[in-house]
Amino acid sequence: MKNGSLDLGTGAILPLLLKMSWPSITAMFAMALYNLIDTFWLARFSSQAIAALTICFPIQMVFGAIGVGTGVGAGSFAARMFGAGDHARAKQTAGQIIILSAFLGLLIIAVTLIYHDVILKIFGATGDILPLARHYLITVVFGSPFLLFMMMANNLLRAEGKPNASMYVILVMSAIGMVLDPILIFGWGPIPQMGIFGAALSAIISYFSAGVLSFYYLQLRSSKYDLNWRYLIPNFSIISSIYQTGFPSVIMNLVFGLVLIVYNYVLGLYGSLAIATLGLCFRINGLVVMVLFGMGHGVMPLVGFNEGAGLHKRLMETVNVAVKISFIFSAAVFLLFELFAPSILELFTNDAELLEMAVPALRIFVSMLLFIGPNLMWINMFIGLGKGFTSMVLLLTRDAVLLIPMLITLPSLFGINGVWMAQPLSNLFAFFIIYFWKMREFTLITNKMEKRGQATFLDN
Repeated sequence: MKNGSLDLGTGAILPLLLKMSWPSITAMFAMALYNLIDTFWLARFSSQAIAALTICFPIQMVFGAIGVGTGVGAGSFAARMFGAGDHARAKQTAGQIIILSAFLGLLIIAVTLIYHDVILKIFGATGDILPLARHYLITVVFGSPFLLFMMMANNLLRAEGKPNASMYVILVMSAIGMVLDPILIFGWGPIPQMGIFGAALSAIISYFSAGVLSFYYLQLRSSKYDLNWRYLIPNFSIISSIYQTGFPSVIMNLVFGLVLIVYNYVLGLYGSLAIATLGLCFRINGLVVMVLFGMGHGVMPLVGFNEGAGLHKRLMETVNVAVKISFIFSAAVFLLFELFAPSILELFTNDAELLEMAVPALRIFVSMLLFIGPNLMWINMFIGLGKGFTSMVLLLTRDAVLLIPMLITLPSLFGINGVWMAQPLSNLFAFFIIYFWKMREFTLITNKMEKRGQATFLDN
């Protein structure tokens, strides 16, 4: 342990993976819980509010894609530089993400304020949902710079071996949002009832708090990064390195936003209750998927460090352990959802029509959990290796080549159940494709190890 950081190159793999993953798992779970509670309170406000939030969700995913992709690229770059001993280039990344989050956040605000109705209609907003969705979007967008910075900084904190700090940031953000949501949505004491505007205002305050706390951790003396003023000048060499890995991740997350657009358009044919059902399924399933994302966040810096340090056997063992744990966890939760789907959904709504549609939808939708765990671990392996293009192609194959065509064609065969079937089927087919590329990568790593062994033998 040095400066409160974990040594990513030594020690038993499983305990280290858990130490790296559990803070991120806790943080991602808290974020998913915040989103779920957001839905919980808005469901009690009106089903139209849930539908409006569901319409805005893919738009926020597009905005978040920029922050996530940039953060993934920055974290992967920093982890590889730390592993290779090039601390000078690694620590400069903190200054670069400040510049990037400010510029990109202001750009998002400007575009949204000018084209808000155009954007909402593109994402499937209909006449009765559009006013509520507009009210939410033009408010919550002002939190974009802080949200982007938090997303980028979180990856840097994990890359320097401080997953606990990244966890605290998300926990603070989620806790503030969960406390403020019911107060601002329904009103309390002198605070008036604000409805969906209150949910947006709650989000802004929580994003701002997370951004401030992220900055605090990066400027600590124990931090490996440097917030010196000279690092606030754009370094295009580092920015290029960040987006070499990060840009494919941006594209991957943008495609997910496209997937949600298709969902909204297809489900729009079945009415606002179908869109509300999608919102419930995504938020409930998101509790589990966010845990898996958190585990993937723990895998990525371990892979990046071991690649930079030349510890290839350890790299492969790390990935294999993560895959096994993710599958066991996902399978257990899948069974839980199948058994208790009605009871779970009744926590959020007592609307009989909505429940009638949502119960079978959730049971079908969550079967994706059987395949998505290993898929995410392998994708994060490629990101950790700096092979962002490979991870992009694999996820584009799942979402653009498999999922979107299924969303369009399956409803004609199975009705609305075809919409819910698309996710599990696309993840099943993607599992075999990603597994093939993982085995190919492991073969390349093994060959690299054998060549290194031969070189060492000849040197001796």
